[in-house]
Amino acid sequence: MAEQQDAQTRQTLIEYPCDFPIKVMGARVDGFAQAVIEVVLRHAPDFAPASAEMRPSSKGNYLAVTCTFRALSQVQVDAMYRELTAHPMVKVVL
Repeated sequence: MAEQQDAQTRQTLIEYPCDFPIKVMGARVDGFAQAVIEVVLRHAPDFAPASAEMRPSSKGNYLAVTCTFRALSQVQVDAMYRELTAHPMVKVVL
């Protein structure tokens, strides 16, 4: 409970609302991009899945998915980061 209050009162240099890009990397397997988009949509329902940018690694083993969504608060962004980093298919979130 105290963590949630700290997150709500924490100072940030970002002014909300704003367009916020989040890059998620994982193994290039079936369903990875869809899993990332589903998490983003849970936290940002107005995100347009067609706007997601995908880029494979140089050897093709990994996939980076960049989703730019309209962030309304630091709490929203933090919750999305937590869910994405906890996902078993996700290796890195930037």
